[in-house]
Amino acid sequence: MLEKTNPWRMWIVSLLLAAMPLTFALPIKAKSIPAAVLFLAGLWALLRDPDTRRAYRRAAWVIGPAALAFAFWLTNVLAHGIDMRAFDVTSHILAFLVIAANFAAPLRTAVLRVGFSVSAGVLGAICLEQRYIEGIDRVYGMNNGLWGAIEFGMFILVLSLIAVAQALRAELSRGERLLHGFCAIIGLYGALLTQSRGPLLAFLPAFAIVVLFQSRRSGRWREGLLLLALGIGAAIVAASTLHGEMLARFAAVTEEMSTYSEQDATGAVRERLEMWRTANMAIAEHPLAGVGLNQFGDYARARIAEGKVNATVERYDHPHSEYLEWAVTGGLPGLAVLVLLFGGALLFFGRHALNPDNAVAMPATAGLSTVCMYALCGLTDNVFYRAMPHSLYFFLTLGLAVYIGRTLNTPRPPAAH
Repeated sequence: MLEKTNPWRMWIVSLLLAAMPLTFALPIKAKSIPAAVLFLAGLWALLRDPDTRRAYRRAAWVIGPAALAFAFWLTNVLAHGIDMRAFDVTSHILAFLVIAANFAAPLRTAVLRVGFSVSAGVLGAICLEQRYIEGIDRVYGMNNGLWGAIEFGMFILVLSLIAVAQALRAELSRGERLLHGFCAIIGLYGALLTQSRGPLLAFLPAFAIVVLFQSRRSGRWREGLLLLALGIGAAIVAASTLHGEMLARFAAVTEEMSTYSEQDATGAVRERLEMWRTANMAIAEHPLAGVGLNQFGDYARARIAEGKVNATVERYDHPHSEYLEWAVTGGLPGLAVLVLLFGGALLFFGRHALNPDNAVAMPATAGLSTVCMYALCGLTDNVFYRAMPHSLYFFLTLGLAVYIGRTLNTPRPPAAH
C-alpha cells in the first residue's frame, strides 16, 4: 500500500488536495500543476489499488451521475456539430473523476479540514481588502471581474459552511475549533460583501441543514437551535448595516417582479424573468435535443432579431438558472441528468451525514452542504458555466464521496477519529 511504502507522499497529496479549492479562485497560471500531479496519482491508484475501485463502487450514487453528465454533454456537442471549445469546462468532469481517487488514500485529514477552512478565510480577507482598501462597492474576488461576484459569493459560502461544520466538532481541540470558526466568520462576511442575493438566500437553509444534522448527531438540540438563531440574526444585522446596499438589492426584487413586462425588461430581476421566458420558448421548440451546449445566447439573439425577445438580454449567454440551462441546451433529458446529479448526491451524503462515526459523518455533511448550496443557487443563477464554481463542485462532491466509500470499506475501532 502507498501508506506503508511511501508515507511521505500522503503528506504531499493531502497538502495538494487541501490547496485545490484556493487555486480554483486565484488567477495563478501554475495552479494547473497540482491538478496534473493529483490526476496522475489518481490514475495510478485506480489502476493499481483494488480498494480504491471498491470505494468508487460504494460512491456510485455520486460517481455515476457525474460520469453520465460528462458522456451526455460530449454526445450533445458532437450531435449538434458544436465547436469542441464549448465542451472545455464540462470536460473537466473527467479529470475530477480521476482526481477523486486521491481521496481513497490514507490522507492526513487534519490537513484537509484546516486547508479548506483557511481557504474560506483567505478569500474572505480578499473581499475585505477589495471593499475597505480598494473601495469596491460590490466585491468580486480575483478571478472573473465584476461578472464573477455571484459565483464568487457562492464559492466562499460553500467553503465557509464546511468551516462551520468543523467548528461544531466537540472532539477537536479548542484551538482548531476557534480557527475554523474564525475562518468561517471572515468567509461569511466576505461573501456578504459580494451582495449576491441568490447565494446568500441559499446559505440560510444550507446553514440550517448543517446545524440541525450536527444537533441530531450530538443530541445537543438546545445549543444547535441557539446557534441557528444567532447565525440568522447575525446575517440580518450584517446585511442591514452594510451601508444599506444589501437591503436595497433585496427590496428591488419585489418592485422589479411586479413591474416586469416584455416591453420593460430592464434591471437584474426583470432581465432574469425575460431570460427565463426566452428559455421556456427554447424548451418548447426543442424539448428532446435542446439547442446545444452553450448555445442559449445564440438562440436568444436570434429571437431578439425576430422581435420576440427584449433586447436587454442580448449580452447574456446563459439564462441565469442552471435548471433552465440544462433543459434549454440538452432538452428535457438534460434536465433529468441534472436532477440525477443533484439528487443522487443529496441521497448519498444525506444518508451518511448522521453516521455515528465522524470519519463518515463529517465529510458527508460537507458534501451535503455543498450540494444544497449548488442546487438552491442553481434556481436563479448558473453555477456550472465557469471553471471556478464548476471545479469546486466536482472536486468536493466526487472526492468526499470516494473518501466516504473508502472509509466504509475500512474496519474502524469505535473510538477512532
